[in-house]
Amino acid sequence: MDLPIIYHPDYVAPLPEGHRFPMAKFGLLYELLLKDNLAHRWQFHEPELPPTDWIEFVHTPSYVQAYCKGTLDPKARRRIGLPWSAALANRTCRAVGGTILTAKLALSRGLACNNAGGTHHAFPDFGSGFCIFNDLAIAARVLQKSGMVSKVLIVDLDVHQGDGTAFIFRDDPSVFTFSMHCEANFPSRKQPSDLDVALPVGMEDDEYLQTLAKYLPDILSRVKPDLVLYDAGVDPHAGDRLGKLALSDTGIFRRDMQVLSTCIAQGYPVACVIGGGYADDMTDLVYRHSLLHRAAAQVFQQYRL
Repeated sequence: MDLPIIYHPDYVAPLPEGHRFPMAKFGLLYELLLKDNLAHRWQFHEPELPPTDWIEFVHTPSYVQAYCKGTLDPKARRRIGLPWSAALANRTCRAVGGTILTAKLALSRGLACNNAGGTHHAFPDFGSGFCIFNDLAIAARVLQKSGMVSKVLIVDLDVHQGDGTAFIFRDDPSVFTFSMHCEANFPSRKQPSDLDVALPVGMEDDEYLQTLAKYLPDILSRVKPDLVLYDAGVDPHAGDRLGKLALSDTGIFRRDMQVLSTCIAQGYPVACVIGGGYADDMTDLVYRHSLLHRAAAQVFQQYRL
């Protein structure tokens, strides 16, 4: 048995030339996993488009309809930071379907990775910071409403605080939100997660990993989740232009190994999304995102999932 990986060609939608969102990384990650023999074609699962009412478990119907139909007002589009197109709307929904499928496969197989996801700045009635619909929140809600899980833990290690996710679950004890992020970074106005760990600018590998080790095992023993949703953003890397932390490639890999092995060793299934990453060099960026899959493949084999 091999690690389940979720990908669809729709994960790549056209953007204007020179746009700062690295859309190409999703397809290039798929190609790199195959080229480096990190994955075989049979490991990949293609998600379906989720029904609109699943998205509306989290987002207001008026926002969902306006975005999907392309009638969102210009100010709201600017806040998202991505120009609207039918292809991008389709891509957005497909990626949400990917995280839902990842979560379901994690429950049945113990561990699964989506080649997209982590749109944690999306709020119920607006998008922000390149995030349109909150895939983490929607996946949690879909699985809860289907009776597959009751308690969910979201471990958000993207360098930016998961403000949208924190807001969505602010009064909901069934979903525990844990965000470890750079304090002096977007969003300027943070929302209170169940646990926020704000890190100083320039933090390096060892201190970061020690900080994570201080919190994660305690959270797991306290929450006892039926499922862990892990946002493995690579923007804490020293070479990320939107990051402000100073992790190395090795530090990113060790972080992912630490999260996955800590959870899996205690019997908690993990659904992974790749989160943010904004390096100038696309090759470097795609490699960094592949570190999640390298770690997940090792853990998957080690624990014979």
